Amino acid sequence: MKTESPRRTKSGARLELWPKLFFASSAPLAVASLALLLAIPLHADTNYYRHIFFDNSINTDSYFYSSGHVSPPSSLKLENGRLPVEAGIFFTPPNALRLEWLSGPNGGWEATIRVMDFRNRLPAFLGDTLVLWLYSPQAISAAHLPLLRLSDDLEDFSAPLPLGKFAAGVPAKKWTQVKIPLSQFVTASIHPLDAHRLKSVTLSQGSSDAAPHVLILDEIKIDFAADTNQTAKTAAPAAPQNVIAKGFERHIDISWDRVSSKNLERYIVYRSFDGKNFKPIGVQEPGIARYADYLGKPGQKAFYKVAASSHSYRESPLSVAASASTRELTDDELLTMVQEACFRYYWEGGHPDAGMSLENIPGDDRIVATGASGFGIMALVTGVDRHFITREQGLQRLAKIVAFLEKAPRYHGVWSHFMNGSTAQTIPLFGMYDDGGDLVETAFLIEGLLAARQYFRGSTDAEQKLYTRITHLWEAVEWDWYRREPDMDALFWHWSANWAAHINHRLTGWNEVMIVYLLAIASPTHAVPADLYYSGWAGQSEAAIKYRSGWGGTTDGDHYANGHTYYGIKLDVGVGSGGPLFFTHYSFMGFDPHALTDRYTNYFENNRNIARINLAYAAENPGHHKGYGPDAWGLTASDGPRGYAPQAPDLRDDVGNITPTGALASFPYTPEASMAALKHYYRDLGDRVWGVYGPRDAFNPDHDWYSPIYMGLNQAPITVMIENYRTGLLWKLFMANPEMQPMLDRIAAANAAHP
Repeated sequence: MKTESPRRTKSGARLELWPKLFFASSAPLAVASLALLLAIPLHADTNYYRHIFFDNSINTDSYFYSSGHVSPPSSLKLENGRLPVEAGIFFTPPNALRLEWLSGPNGGWEATIRVMDFRNRLPAFLGDTLVLWLYSPQAISAAHLPLLRLSDDLEDFSAPLPLGKFAAGVPAKKWTQVKIPLSQFVTASIHPLDAHRLKSVTLSQGSSDAAPHVLILDEIKIDFAADTNQTAKTAAPAAPQNVIAKGFERHIDISWDRVSSKNLERYIVYRSFDGKNFKPIGVQEPGIARYADYLGKPGQKAFYKVAASSHSYRESPLSVAASASTRELTDDELLTMVQEACFRYYWEGGHPDAGMSLENIPGDDRIVATGASGFGIMALVTGVDRHFITREQGLQRLAKIVAFLEKAPRYHGVWSHFMNGSTAQTIPLFGMYDDGGDLVETAFLIEGLLAARQYFRGSTDAEQKLYTRITHLWEAVEWDWYRREPDMDALFWHWSANWAAHINHRLTGWNEVMIVYLLAIASPTHAVPADLYYSGWAGQSEAAIKYRSGWGGTTDGDHYANGHTYYGIKLDVGVGSGGPLFFTHYSFMGFDPHALTDRYTNYFENNRNIARINLAYAAENPGHHKGYGPDAWGLTASDGPRGYAPQAPDLRDDVGNITPTGALASFPYTPEASMAALKHYYRDLGDRVWGVYGPRDAFNPDHDWYSPIYMGLNQAPITVMIENYRTGLLWKLFMANPEMQPMLDRIAAANAAHP
């Protein structure tokens, strides 16, 4: 069946990347059943965001997820059209929102706070009561408090409620909790309001008293009234144990043992510079027992204590203090620092039952991602080799992952894109057709497993068993099934027992999926002919040419070979100016691009030129985006302020997102420019960009937006490709697999047979 050509892609969000592909052949396609997901038990952080609407802002000047408007003679203080962030007064550290207004006769103002949106956030809040905390430097009477409205994700909205109806005024310099039953919000829209699908909270002008007021808002959430009234009855959690502080160049990393308590709502981190006067500096959601305190310069000593806080705000005693100092780091130490931080995403953030990688953190804690887990396996191998964890710890985690994969559904040996980490069942996240095998995600997974197979091949019984089990997983993948027909000239991405080939997407290069063809040709049990490398991956058929020009919007490279020069750099292979940088990462985290020279190019040299073009584009910055430069570059795929964007170095596909993995995973190709980017992201932007798992997924200076998430597809390439730059470890391991050289020989023979 015919489908339209997909746009540039990133396998972590397949449907979002290729809307034309999925919807051209399935117009009535719906998202995965919410009922299916809700039937699965929730983990700690998913549950946290089923209640929390606002707790803190990453931005320190204005809150990205807010807006405001004013009609004179009323006034409303805004920063860049948004609500200012209040850093000096807060209920949940380190900040709150500042509402500063004057209500004049015949005027008006409104301030809207939107839910912080991130990938795979469950849309429904749990509870029956809207709860928020208010503070004012000067008392505000109930009559002079604003009006309040709610809006849901279908843009249905409520009639205004006087906030003062539920608060007997706000006393001066004292936090006041306000509780409003959701039943009080009556729809003013043409459809019923669903407050459980809360999208925004709007405060607006009430009485026109022509007097200035300031109201600090914090900890906005939906909760159950019965729980909010249990403060005196619930016990405080135990104090966190084993608090450790470790100093780096500009930040101190604080970790502790997780507290086991059904009442745990969050951790609160306290800091002191003299070891005596401790003040709260931040909170951490219950599923993460780590905090990154960015101090901004070397030579700073700080002391830390951590408390556990209950659902009803009862704090544990403070932990024993831990201290550390920041210090200058060498370039090698900076590399180790970022490798270890990104590695933690997979080690500490892996699914507790499956050991697999979560799609994103925070996100939906049930969804594990097949391809990201393959990348995470290579990050775990790096972690063992760098002594972030012991060999025994790494072996145990790999055994858990393999056990999960052995029981997970397979579709002619191929795993689905997403699985439930507790049950191993397929999650059709991108719609009803997405309920089968995903050959590309499986290839990324096998890439990681084969690297691990070579690393854990010692003489112990445990390592020998792991080697055998990984071999069985690898040999069970029926690559040839995804050719569909014996004479088909290409491989295809998906297959479903229910829908067969409804997702009709042939795999055609140049993009991130070269590893699929390499592994399919290398397979010892279900191999495809090496001719498919040239007929499918580098194919010259009409379908292949249309595919490339369709998503590239250009004829440059539509015949696989390119040959054009961009910024003085000749590009042998690639559509347009090369595409997103993940094209040079995903297939080459294990497979060594030095090893492959075909009739078109050597792939290390070609990848390096793609990275150099990307760097040159950012330095010239033809789109005039804020923040770009020779130390802020690397256009690739990530979420952004307006959703997912697979960016490339051309004006059509450049929306101003800066994604750290782009430059940092390019260390083997551009070591000096990648190091400049690392230092800039960490030293200059670390207060907003650096966190517990290293650099955040992306940021966009045009919109003053910083991603609230980390992504499984983006953290591992940083760790792994830096290691390939430093030692070549993963390249050596993967290429040592006995199936690799014969595969390369077969491709060379295919080239000779069909010049």
